[in-house]
Amino acid sequence: MTPSLPAFTPDWPRLGLVDDIRPALAAAQAEKTDFALITLIRTDQGSPRPPGAQMLATGDQLTGYVSGGCVEGDVYLHASRALADGRSRRLIYGRGSPWPDIRLLCGSQIELLVEPCGWDDGELQKLTAHWHQRCPVSYATTGEGRETTPTDELALARRLELSSDPFSARLLLPPQRRLVVIGGDPVVLALGQMARAMQFDFHLVRPRGPSTSPDPDWRYWRAAPAKALAEIGIDPWTFVVIASHDQELDQEALLTALPSKAAYVGVLGASRRRADRIAALLAAGLSEPDVGRLRTPVGLSLGGKAPFEVALSILAEITRLTHQPEFKSFGLSL
Repeated sequence: MTPSLPAFTPDWPRLGLVDDIRPALAAAQAEKTDFALITLIRTDQGSPRPPGAQMLATGDQLTGYVSGGCVEGDVYLHASRALADGRSRRLIYGRGSPWPDIRLLCGSQIELLVEPCGWDDGELQKLTAHWHQRCPVSYATTGEGRETTPTDELALARRLELSSDPFSARLLLPPQRRLVVIGGDPVVLALGQMARAMQFDFHLVRPRGPSTSPDPDWRYWRAAPAKALAEIGIDPWTFVVIASHDQELDQEALLTALPSKAAYVGVLGASRRRADRIAALLAAGLSEPDVGRLRTPVGLSLGGKAPFEVALSILAEITRLTHQPEFKSFGLSL
């Protein structure tokens, strides 16, 4: 019998808002639920999703997306069959597809790898363990065999390498992006809401702030910036935004964040204060390369000054940085 589509697939495909399927993968493993892992391994042109985009399918649930909604329902059917017979599949949609009735409105051709996996698959359990530990991994697969290994390669976004003879796909998976914001003004609140919607690990630092967090899903720290940043742990996948409106707190946070491995350090404030900030940081003993990493005024210049507009400009700048091709150009190391 051909399985029916899951009840949630669409009128509104909200699970297509999920870009990183590792939380869903960890949940399936915890629930001892087998699943199919679907990876976009090749795009021709104009595809709305990049190579390396992934979906996760269980018996009644689909998470993630690999197109603009053109193929996900059909992919679910193939994933269900893969779970039933235990065989991996490579699917082609668009030009040259064996399913010409399924059209890609972008006019491209995409190829997917569908891997049926047991919840106790050791290599995928390694993948989620390293995700919890914020360790970048290399996930390599032939469709029949898998290998997950830690890697010292630096990247802020997924990266896929494909070999054709014999077939293999290697996916570099960095840790979840982490955003640490210091302050408590409306821009900070807007940043938290938008960052969580974008699947950031969000941390709010407000020294001596209220006893409760403004949002239960945020990690909240009431310690001084230096202590809070040390306890959070700043790694090359961490972005730090300072919006305290307090010169001493700004300075303390910058003295800690700029020499760290953070991918991005920005401070909210007027451009006319930039020269004074830089002079104070150099006088405090920071090196010119460290001070040169400071982004102030923070964010892209979009013109808006409302809290969500400022938050949008900051996250737009972080997003642009995330997708620059060479992470090593920022002079960071593990």
